[in-house]
Amino acid sequence: MKFVFITLFPELIAGAASVSILGRAQKEGLIEVLCVNPRDYATDRHRSVDDTTCGGGAGMVLRVDTYLAALEKARSLAPDALVAALTPVGETLCQARVTALSRAGRDLIFLCGHYEGFDERILEEADLRLSIGDFVMTGGELPALSVMDAVARFVPGVLGKLVSAEEDSFSGSLLEHPQYTRPISYEGKKVPDILLSGDHEKIGVWRRKKEFEATLQHRPELFSTMTWQKGDGRLFLEMLGERHKK
Repeated sequence: MKFVFITLFPELIAGAASVSILGRAQKEGLIEVLCVNPRDYATDRHRSVDDTTCGGGAGMVLRVDTYLAALEKARSLAPDALVAALTPVGETLCQARVTALSRAGRDLIFLCGHYEGFDERILEEADLRLSIGDFVMTGGELPALSVMDAVARFVPGVLGKLVSAEEDSFSGSLLEHPQYTRPISYEGKKVPDILLSGDHEKIGVWRRKKEFEATLQHRPELFSTMTWQKGDGRLFLEMLGERHKK
């Protein structure tokens, strides 16, 4: 899968994408990360990519001519790609959107903004507009990297087992259950006995209850989008009763 970044800071993208899981995925040919710099398509001697706002106002706006020229180059590298503009006014990224992007079977081109933002005519070329939250950052590179990281996890072979991607937090609309490893006991804090029992059925029940508990405590709004499985209602009520006894 190709990820093409239209960015003024290709070194930022290259550095972040060269380490850990993404770095290994590139070396194994599972994903390809490319950058197109709009400055390479500027026509003046200063290599300008922005200009003052029409109608007045503070800040500089990214120019349509340089960015659409860069987009044309990006499309030549990934002809069937979806174009995603990273902008604070975009759709807030969620796991459902990540899953949809991973299953679309198409590469991704990221329009990374900077300064005051994009000329609207640039945004009109995007297939979708994405945000990673209700806050403003200095550029779109870090949000775009977040999207790539989330989507790339679903590319076959990027993770050791695809089940890891499918079972992680949010994949089933619930938060993940707690995880433990050795040492079994540390400064009086012990791994729950049920996880050491070897009884996988009981462990599964415990984990499901803990998913309900974590979601109820930290992200209760996720219950409105979850798909309830057989037996979930009973386990949810048992979890509530156990919490009440604490």
